Amino acid sequence: MDRIRVGDAVIHRVEEWRGTFMTPQTLFVGYSDEAYAASKPLVAGPYLDGETDAIDARLQSWVVEVGGLRVLIDTGAGNDKTRPGIPLFGNLRTPFLARLAAAGFTPADIDLVICTHLHVDHVGWNTRLDAGEWVPTFPRARYVFPLPDAEYWDPRNRERYPPKIGEEVNAGFFDDSVRPILERGIAELVAGPQDLTAHLRLEPAPGHTPGSQTITVTSRGRRAMFVGDILHHPLQIMNPSWNSIFCEDGARARASRRAVLERAAEDEAIMIPAHFAGDHMVRVVRSSDGFVPAPANP
Repeated sequence: MDRIRVGDAVIHRVEEWRGTFMTPQTLFVGYSDEAYAASKPLVAGPYLDGETDAIDARLQSWVVEVGGLRVLIDTGAGNDKTRPGIPLFGNLRTPFLARLAAAGFTPADIDLVICTHLHVDHVGWNTRLDAGEWVPTFPRARYVFPLPDAEYWDPRNRERYPPKIGEEVNAGFFDDSVRPILERGIAELVAGPQDLTAHLRLEPAPGHTPGSQTITVTSRGRRAMFVGDILHHPLQIMNPSWNSIFCEDGARARASRRAVLERAAEDEAIMIPAHFAGDHMVRVVRSSDGFVPAPANP
């Protein structure tokens, strides 16, 4: 689904990249053949190749029109970025801005940019290359970054933190996609739960990164919850103990994932992870032994 309505909020999907990305066997820490065999029938087809087990993935952003604001959630990998740790997303030339225009928005239309966390594939279009300089892509926007991630990933703070799981794969993103925003004074660094507006609430969900957060959109009693990489794939709904190999703190990531699934089920929210293929969003339903995915049906 590329456009849904949640109460009075309208949510538009803008795709940057699509392709296959690893397999459950290689992506997930805690994977077991037995659990996979039980879960696979619910997700094969639109979410992974039933023959090869290759995961179908997306890089995608979301524009939310709510309360008179146009809010962009996550900004993909970006163009023209050097990415030695993950060449798949390096030196891209995608028509992302043209797709944004096709959804009805120019960069100047965006009022607020929120990153669920700071990783190479969630911050790239924060900036664009202009005459050899990284400048804000969205010239009128206020950017919202999680403070714990801004501190954790800043190369200038390297000695304050132990070696990072994602250090190699995320090499370079801070200096070309985060620091230029910070230096212009147009970013708000947030920590802890807070209401950005009457319709937008941030909740910490640390583990994948120290600052990973959910963004819940509420309108007329209905909710959509953007969860970033707290889940990479619907398999993790049935298997919430499975972390991705990119999670910085495994124990906290598992605890956050379970808490988010509980909240999504309790609130009957549409859950929108960053990388899902298929319908790109799901509802979470409690089962006799945990959770299962269900169609979003907005």
